[in-house]
Amino acid sequence: MKASPVRVGDYLEMFAEIDLLGVLSACPGGDCSTTHSSDVATCHPMYVYIYRAARLPEGWQPPAPNGYDRSHRVASEANE
Repeated sequence: MKASPVRVGDYLEMFAEIDLLGVLSACPGGDCSTTHSSDVATCHPMYVYIYRAARLPEGWQPPAPNGYDRSHRVASEANE
């Protein structure tokens, strides 16, 4: 693996239209370009900031409720 191209100040910004669970992960090996999963690899902190929008984007409407009616059956239930 090559070293990550991410640099100080880089960020990812998202707008969540519904409640969501967010997870952030990174390779625990740090810079794997020389030694994969080395105990001496340099690791750097990652931060997550969650903001409430001051205003919604112009014209934005909440998404329609999901039409899923929960009518599926798990395979193990179908065999009973």
